Amino acid sequence: MTNLKSALIVGATGLVGTELLKILLTESKYASVKVLTRRKLPMTNAKLEQIITDFDQLYQYQQHFQVDDVYCCLGTTIKTAGSQQAFKKVDFAYPLELAKLTKASGAQKFFIITAMGADRNSKFFYNRVKGEIEEELKNIEFPTLHIFRPSLLLGERKEFRLGEKIGVFLSPVLALLMIGPLRKYKPIHARDVAMAMYQTSKMSESGCFTHESNEIQSFSNIV
Repeated sequence: MTNLKSALIVGATGLVGTELLKILLTESKYASVKVLTRRKLPMTNAKLEQIITDFDQLYQYQQHFQVDDVYCCLGTTIKTAGSQQAFKKVDFAYPLELAKLTKASGAQKFFIITAMGADRNSKFFYNRVKGEIEEELKNIEFPTLHIFRPSLLLGERKEFRLGEKIGVFLSPVLALLMIGPLRKYKPIHARDVAMAMYQTSKMSESGCFTHESNEIQSFSNIV
């Protein structure tokens, strides 16, 4: 029992976070799973600790950050957030602050979902912000950092996104067309991303790892 780990999930109500929470509560690796959430989740589990959080005051919750592994599944859209500034707060400021606080508290592994095409020099604001958070996290120098860049995510969202609905409708055709070098552009299910995050947590290697969508898919197939 002394070898069991502790985990912290941020973004557990999102598409990937919901699937990841199910996995971590089911698998035996973790003795405890903490979740930072704005509102209480409608579930109970002996391993689960829910921490109602004001994300603008993350430093106030540092007593909860003494965990082994940190999973950041935060993410929004500019439309949902309401502005580029609000979007950047969720997708850049919150993850960066979380990483700094958990690193200071002794966390060894940090996992984050960014996006395919993440590049701090991109002309597209969304991809630029994703690239910026990747670079800032690398500068924090966690013993182990895993960055996941999925393509179009499939799954049941709580919010309507027209572009993604169209992508989901076309995904069977896209999956047939995207072979060889195009494989990383194939849509991927949220539960496969979540499983890949869990599988990589079992790797013994330290360092910084960036996983493109086709690699994420291969990790998710490991039993």
